[in-house]
Amino acid sequence: MSDFEQAVSAAIDGIGAQGLHELATAIRTSPRHIVTTASARSGFADIARAVLAAKDQAGCTDVEAVAYMQGVAAGYTQRTDEVRVDSVWSGPNTHRVPVRATAQVLIDVVGEATRELALTTYSAKPYQPLLDALTTAIGRGVAVTIVVETLQGAGSALTGAEPAAAFASVRGIQLWHWPTSERTAQGGKMHAKVAVADSRILLVSSANLTQSGIQTNIEAGILVRGGAAPIRAAEHIAELKVSGALKRLHAS
Repeated sequence: MSDFEQAVSAAIDGIGAQGLHELATAIRTSPRHIVTTASARSGFADIARAVLAAKDQAGCTDVEAVAYMQGVAAGYTQRTDEVRVDSVWSGPNTHRVPVRATAQVLIDVVGEATRELALTTYSAKPYQPLLDALTTAIGRGVAVTIVVETLQGAGSALTGAEPAAAFASVRGIQLWHWPTSERTAQGGKMHAKVAVADSRILLVSSANLTQSGIQTNIEAGILVRGGAAPIRAAEHIAELKVSGALKRLHAS
């Protein structure tokens, strides 16, 4: 793979198919000096500079580069449009109806993340297989965000240690919460339980990130691979952070 092809591949990972299409359009229609400002997407400018530098080094014309980038964007869009949905359950197994176990699916989602991983939960208790998987993910360079409820936000519904404390043993996690000052409805709770990896795999479940939620209780969810749902979930969490609806707790 050439340096230009690698730069385009990195661009897909960083700004997605639509972002790559915007970059290709900018190269085709805009003066060189404003190509990096053609989109407000996070990281667009740096990615655009890397693609332009690799294009120049490879000796590609604008026409050749744009055609290649648009082809890659179209292929990526076609691949992500292929959607697979599976049911996921915690609790007792049945032999007649095979279903995937929440514990294994969650560890698999964490294990498949290559760039970014976001988890949200209401309650959380240390669950060692998950902590081990998160540690490994961070070790390979995955940016891990976990959004938790707080004791203050939960009121009397949660007791004991703060949910964030469940992840104290894993260095490198970004912990976020929904401050009570940002909750427009009195009594609103941070109750979502999702895991989304690389904007391509989404687990939505009733299970909290506790051993009882992941293994013991009867909990149900769905695992979505491909399509718009994982992308939208990742974008929504990111926008909640950017808008200030979610705030950082601390870096563990």
